[in-house]
Amino acid sequence: MILKRLLFGATLGFLGFYLTTIALPPVTAGSNPGLTIFSGVDRKDVLDYYLDFGGSPRQTDRYKLYIPAKKLSQGATRFFISYPDYFDGSFDTSRIEVRAGGKSVPIKDAYWDKESRYVEINLEQPVEGNSNIDIVLSNVQNPSQGTYYFIGDAQIAGSIPLRVYLGTWIISIDRS
Repeated sequence: MILKRLLFGATLGFLGFYLTTIALPPVTAGSNPGLTIFSGVDRKDVLDYYLDFGGSPRQTDRYKLYIPAKKLSQGATRFFISYPDYFDGSFDTSRIEVRAGGKSVPIKDAYWDKESRYVEINLEQPVEGNSNIDIVLSNVQNPSQGTYYFIGDAQIAGSIPLRVYLGTWIISIDRS
């Protein structure tokens, strides 16, 4: 009798685990920032991002880098994205888009300086201040697994073209 109860309990336990496992939706690792506790970057300077295709190492992805309106009070004429020397991925400068307030902004040109490790995006016309900005980098070849600090700067619009720090995207590339 005790053996029957143990077997019945074990069978129900396995069945419950099995049903729960197959009923859960698939989870894509590394597609958004998650919780970062110890990064060395002030929390107010950590910017949000989203990786459309999951952030798998050595795969093609689309990076959506977000800049909140409060970070860009004076508008901008160009954006700079610098990355660490151990980033071994690649960018497609012909597949870069900038959106201000949800609308696409015409780009004059985009330049990738591999030696100095930054991407520069020059706009045809300045974006207005206090606009939410999305920088969309399509056709990015993800680097090896790891965490990469992308630093966002902007050249502000105005009579004195100053380059200002906007924040840091802490991008994680994980095994899926």
